[in-house]
Amino acid sequence: MNTVETSSLQEFLNQNVVIDAPSQYVFLGQLTEVRPDGIVLEQADVHDLRDSRTTRELYVLDSATDGIRANRRRVLVPSDQIVSISLLDDVIT
Repeated sequence: MNTVETSSLQEFLNQNVVIDAPSQYVFLGQLTEVRPDGIVLEQADVHDLRDSRTTRELYVLDSATDGIRANRRRVLVPSDQIVSISLLDDVIT
């Protein structure tokens, strides 16, 4: 991540975020650290959409409504796997 990306993510620290990846994964959790090689989420849900019948959008909507279903205490999401990041609170339900 470059300096602009890193500084712009500071406002998301310690808040629940949604990370869209180019793969079939979606990541949800509390953003606790921004590193050059990626970002760290705690109490994270690493969800493989191939394991469910739902779409990315519906899964994120459900998480915004019902809460994050954490399956990892801590996870590093590599920079090259990040398409977008948004606050879970910004998901329109």
